[in-house]
Amino acid sequence: MNLTTSLLAVVVDIGLSLQLFAQTDIPALKISHLTGDYYVYTTCRKLGVETIPSNSMYVITNQGAVMFDTPWDSAQFQPLLDSIADRHHSRVILCIATHFHDDRTAGLDFLNQKGVITYTSEQTLSLCKEHGKNRAQYSFTKDTTFVVGNHQFFACYPGEGHTKDNIVIWCDDAKVLYGGCLVKSTDANDLGNLEDANLAEWPRTIANVINRFPGPKYVIPGHYGWADGDGLAHTLKLLQENIDKNRR
Repeated sequence: MNLTTSLLAVVVDIGLSLQLFAQTDIPALKISHLTGDYYVYTTCRKLGVETIPSNSMYVITNQGAVMFDTPWDSAQFQPLLDSIADRHHSRVILCIATHFHDDRTAGLDFLNQKGVITYTSEQTLSLCKEHGKNRAQYSFTKDTTFVVGNHQFFACYPGEGHTKDNIVIWCDDAKVLYGGCLVKSTDANDLGNLEDANLAEWPRTIANVINRFPGPKYVIPGHYGWADGDGLAHTLKLLQENIDKNRR
């Protein structure tokens, strides 16, 4: 091998290394045990220079696993199913997506192809069609209780907020409120993506959630941490700050 060939080989090797780094610099799937049969899983996506974590959940029932929302990172679709199978010897049988944005619906087509039953509200289904997003197989038109084996989950539409279609899921046995992107983490300093938000209705919607589901032990926001459980109050604080700022 001559010098020119050697240099070319080095350049190609460096180029491949940089490409592989660029493909793998997003954090891998993270699964955190919440309580009992309930788990939060987190995937990430880069928006500009910032890496944004997205929280979703799954629950292990005696009939199979139920997901609330899908991974945001498409590279984690199969690893999530594999992790649930390896860790719990369980297969995902149902997924409920909580609004039409990609961080909730990106994996619906994948799950449909895997034979998982997928649901959204009728309003979310309509917005998915309108915006060209992945769609669930089935939809519901009013607040709905899903009973799966030894667990049940109440999907509730409390009003507009982050989007016009955002729902929350209440798990009464463990007092878990899955708020999705309607609820902001106490780690958040602002309201995030407001492209489809209804800022006028959002405070009323949060108040509806607080009144309807008093005393949750766990409140899971769509992004960032959830350990302190104060996401509902913090969301109201951020909304009030936004109102005050716009009055100036």
